[in-house]
Formats: sequence, structure tokens, C-alpha cells
Amino acid sequence: MKKIIVLIALSLSCHVFGQTDAEMVKEIYKSALLEGKSYNWLETLSLDIGGRLSGSLNAERAVDWGKEELDELGLDKVWLQPVMVPKWVRGAKEFAYIRAGSGKTTDVNICALGGSVATNPLGVTAAVVEVKNFDDLKALGEAGIKGKIVFYNRPMQADLINTFDAYGGCVDQRYMGAVEAAKYGAGGVIVRSMTLNIDDLPHAGSMTYGDLPVSERIPSAAISTKGANLLSSMLKLDKTLTFYFKQNCKQFADVKTYNVIGEITGSQYPDEYIIVGGHLDSWDLGDGSHDDGAGIVQSMEVLRLFKTLKIKPKHSIRVVMFMNEENGLRGATEYAKVATAKGEKHVVSLESDSGGFTPRGFSFDCSDATFNKVLSWKPIFKPYLIHYFEQGGTGADVGPLKTADNVTVGLRPDSQRYFDHHHAANDTFDAVNKRELELGAASMASLVYLFDIHGI
Repeated sequence: MKKIIVLIALSLSCHVFGQTDAEMVKEIYKSALLEGKSYNWLETLSLDIGGRLSGSLNAERAVDWGKEELDELGLDKVWLQPVMVPKWVRGAKEFAYIRAGSGKTTDVNICALGGSVATNPLGVTAAVVEVKNFDDLKALGEAGIKGKIVFYNRPMQADLINTFDAYGGCVDQRYMGAVEAAKYGAGGVIVRSMTLNIDDLPHAGSMTYGDLPVSERIPSAAISTKGANLLSSMLKLDKTLTFYFKQNCKQFADVKTYNVIGEITGSQYPDEYIIVGGHLDSWDLGDGSHDDGAGIVQSMEVLRLFKTLKIKPKHSIRVVMFMNEENGLRGATEYAKVATAKGEKHVVSLESDSGGFTPRGFSFDCSDATFNKVLSWKPIFKPYLIHYFEQGGTGADVGPLKTADNVTVGLRPDSQRYFDHHHAANDTFDAVNKRELELGAASMASLVYLFDIHGI
């Protein structure tokens, strides 16, 4: 009889425990959708502060705003973590045109790539050579490139369903294009914008000069996809055309800024950390709502949900607003460095940096055993249409925290529209849907809750 009672008790305990998970996740979604703060936070960050390029005044205003909002949540700890970041300033708006052999000019939209040098004060005028990849450069050699503007025109691959794969397939021409072109004596670089959309918006992004001496660095700019198509078409008809562009950017000495961190201290494992985060900096053309204002406010919302629903986590839960993901990753590097020096154990690190669109699921960098545990949670997420659970890449800011034993995670929203806005002037608050943003925050909070309760 005693054995039967024990078995019944165990069965009831397991049943109640399973129901508790599902019921708590339901409460998380309910709170996020009915009383969430993520959208209001994003409105302030985007419209009152705006674009937040590392080292800028707006980036510092965002730091102050982030700390103030975390203080108001009543977390156990809130602090600023110093970090030195690059300070690159765009300067006056860029200008460019195509000049046909007949002398007729057609203006096109460009933007300097982050980290680029300026043109000379009068701008650069030169013949254009169009290439698809670095092999094309090698084939042309110095004889075909010296003194010319190299025009990289490899588009994102439209038949790839995961647009991040399409982005990864062509972003090397933006990042390394100037280094490779300079080897052959090019006078400048123009790169097709990283977007599947055909529009007049140039898309910013980082580039590098590697070890090139300052005297050999050439100006590098992105051209809108409409401009790229026009330039390519005109080149086929008129080999004598030239391209003119002028940009006024400048690199300054590194400046001091901060990561913004808040924590709910764990009740059982206070020295083991689950973090959620995104990057507080953004490019300067838009207001950085999708990249990555959305990830910042969703991460803040995770801790608000824990506080509002009186969830007392076993592990310490941190929100981290990383600085300088876009053009240096200094914030993430510094956070990981400090964590290592302190011997902090980060068991799970979750990043949202793929826009505020409808959440589809998560990607995980973890052991097979942990991933099988995650797969067992799929029925809990099914009512919320979260179905994508895959092993793979996660996020740039949580990457430095990865060890052989822990888990890094990336929120995976629907990616089809993300690169329409990525690094462009239309990455603005009006492009973010309130409900989609809130669903992403709820999905993150639910996953954090399950990891906290069940471990890895």
C-alpha cells in the first residue's frame, strides 16, 4: 500500500510539474502581450535618442537611458561596465554621380562604410571596373585595376530561404573589399548594398583595412541596389563612363563608454549566470529599431517579466546591453574578459540580434544532450507557433562567452524582411510591429525560465 501511495505521489508530482511549466509559459506570454513594456521602451530609444553609433553622443545618452530604466525595474544589481570603443564619424552627407561619356551625369545614393577613410576634399573621379568576387580582381590584375574604382556587384542570393545565409554569402566584398582592391592599386571601392530589396537606400556596415598602412587606404562606400543596377547597365553600354564620389568621414581616437548590466540574483546558484542581451549601439542612418533596439528592449522585458510574475530564479539572470557590436565587438569582448577574470560561470547566454519580427524559434550552440533536452520543450512552445529549434550559430555578442560546457542561443525571428532595413535609413521605429516584438520577448523569457528550472 505504501509503495502504491509513493507511486501515485510521484505520478502526480510529475504531472503537476509538467503543467506548471506550461502554465508559467502561458502567463509569460499573457503578461508580455497585455502589459509588456518593450514597445514603449523601443519608442523612447528610437525616437527620443535615435541612431547610436559607438563613441557618439547618442550612444552615451542610450547608456544613461538603459541604466535608468533598469534601476526602475528594481533589480538586485545594476551597473555600468567600462569599455574603450572606436569613434568613427560620418561627417557631411556623401555625394556621388555617374558621368557618361557624353558628359551627362546621374546622381546615385551612396554611404561611406564604417571605418572608411574620406576621399580627398574634392572627391574621387575615376573609371569603373565591375567585379563579382576577389577572383575577378586577381584575373584583372594591376593592369586592369590601378587608378580605377572597383565596383563590387555580387547580389545576395535570392533563392536562399534563410536570408542570413544570403547575407553571409556576399558580405566579404563589403568587409574586405578595400583591402583586396588596394593590392592592385585601386583608387576607391563601391559595394552593392547588402539587401535583397531593390531600392534607393544605401546600407552601411563595417569594413576593414587589415594591416594596410594609412597611406595605402582607399575610400569605400556602399551604393543602393537601384544605383548598382543602373551603374552595371550603363557600364555594359559605355565603357568610357566615370564615377565620382565624395565622403567626409573620419576616425578618431578610441573613447570610453559602457556596457549596461542588470541582474536578478539566483536563489540557489547565485554564482551561475543566464544572460539575455543585445547590442545598444547601432548605425547612424536610421534609428536602429530592428538592429538592435528590438533585442535590447526584448532582453529588458525578460527581466521585467520575471519581476512582475514573481519568478524567483535559481540562477542569476542578467540583462546585458553590449556596446560596439557593429564596428568592433569591444563590449562583448570586454564582458567576456571580465567574466573570465572573475571566474563567473555563464551557463546560458541568449542574444536577440536578428530584428523584431515574428519569432520562429532559436538556434543553439550546445551539446547533443542539452539539445535533446531543448527538443523535449517543443510541445510547450507549440501553442505560440514557435517551431524552429536547430543547432548552429547564435550571436556575435554571446560568442566570446562560449565554452565546451555551456550554451549560447540566438533568437530566430522570420528573416524575410530583415535585410530590407538592416543598416539603412529605414531601420526605424515605424518598421517594428508591436505584437511581433512582444512575442519575441515572451519567447526569450520562456526559454530562460525553462533553462533556469531544468538546467542544461
